[in-house]
This record gives sequence, structure tokens and C-alpha cells, in this order.
Amino acid sequence: MPLSLYNKKIIISAGASGIGWSTAKICLARGAIVYLCDIDNKSLNKIKKHPLNNKKLFSYEFDASDEYEVSNFFQQVNKKTKKIDALINNVGVAGPTGTIEKLTSEDWEKTLKINVISHFYFTKLAIPMLKKNKGGSIINISSGAGIMGFPLRSPYAASKWAVIGVTKTLAMELGKFKIRVNAICPGTIKGDRMVRVIKDKAKFLKISKKLIEKEFVSMASMNCWIYEEDIGKMCSFLISSDGERISGQTIPVDGNATRLD
Repeated sequence: MPLSLYNKKIIISAGASGIGWSTAKICLARGAIVYLCDIDNKSLNKIKKHPLNNKKLFSYEFDASDEYEVSNFFQQVNKKTKKIDALINNVGVAGPTGTIEKLTSEDWEKTLKINVISHFYFTKLAIPMLKKNKGGSIINISSGAGIMGFPLRSPYAASKWAVIGVTKTLAMELGKFKIRVNAICPGTIKGDRMVRVIKDKAKFLKISKKLIEKEFVSMASMNCWIYEEDIGKMCSFLISSDGERISGQTIPVDGNATRLD
């Protein structure tokens, strides 16, 4: 039987597409109530056609990298509920591709602002709602690049390692409130973002996209892609009662990736 999330209230940042939307659909299917935000108006409009929209799914257009807008999002959620069971910090960008001397300060700052500081905005406002719930789960989406080096993607790697540090620290701070904090490290996800990453790396190295794609898949012992749904299922497990003793962990979902190069 699928793990039950019946009436569990879950906030997901960048939830209108990719990992965020796949996770939202899995949680909804298992009985959860989902509040998501995204900057992507086109994807949000598609979500409004979902049969559970305005019943158990509530979607909002906000910029997760803007503290004022994140505050406004939480004000909207607070009109629906004063407490939540889980926060999934999913927002993130791939960042630029290139050796460090060729990258700009602007590229670095933008990557860190979205991938790290936005998590702070959401977590700061979610903690009081989790405390009112007398416990719950925070899940930070890191990456294989948060536990290994990632040539040509230094700002991305730096941001994802930072997510691990915040996760470990929060788990220690919030344990006494029965709030669990974990990080999931996806491997090579088959999807639109990876298409862009492969294209950029192929252009930078001046080799074929097919060769780059083959290399990415070969980095895992299982020689496979990871799917967005795989991450959603792990989120569901960590939020469920089956995950109620798991905290402070870095959990790869990557087919046993042994390198990123």
C-alpha cells in the first residue's frame, strides 16, 4: 500500500514543474493538501486545470528568491491554515557552466541567492507553522553536487554543499520540537533542466550532446537516469509516519553515482 499522507499539509517551493510538480502529484495522490508557489506563470496555469485545484491543491505565483514575495506567499497560506506538516525547499537553478575564471560575479551571486538564500526565506517562515503542528518535516533538495565536486559547475556545487550544511544544523536546532530535517541529493534527473545542462556543457567542451548524455548516465553504478518521481517518492516517505525517526540525513537518490565530471 502507498504510504498515507492523508490531510498532511505540505508547502513546496518551485512546485509547478519538474521535481516540484512530480512531488506535489505524488503527495496529492496519497491524500495530502499541497500549497505550492512558482514564478512560472505558464506552468501554474496548467496546474489550475488539475481536478484537485482549490480543494486540496493551492497554487500561487511568487518569486522564491524575493524575501518580500515569499512573505506574501506565506500570508496567503496562513489564510488557509496556521500549521503545516512539511516544507519542501525545492527551488533551485542549474547556474552557469564554465571554469571559475570565466564566470561572472553576477552568475555566482544569482545561483547562491536562489539555491541557498531562498531556502532561508521559506524555512524561517515555515518553522513557526511546524512548531504549531508539534512536529513535522523539512526536506531540502540538494544534489549529487552537494556531496561531490562538479567540474565546470562551481557555483552550483557550492550552493548544494551549503544546503547540506544548513540541513545538518537545522536538524540539531529543531530536533527538540520533533521537526525532522533531511536533504535529498538527486542524481542525473531526466528532464528539461538536464537537457539545458547537457547542451551548455557540450557547447563549452565543443563535443556532441549525445556523448555528454552518455557520460552523465555512466556516472551511476546502475547506469541509469533518475526520474522526477523518484524524488517525489522519497519526499513522501520522509513526510510519512514511516520516516518519523529520520533526521539530519543526506539521502542520495542517484543509482549510486560515483562521480560527477
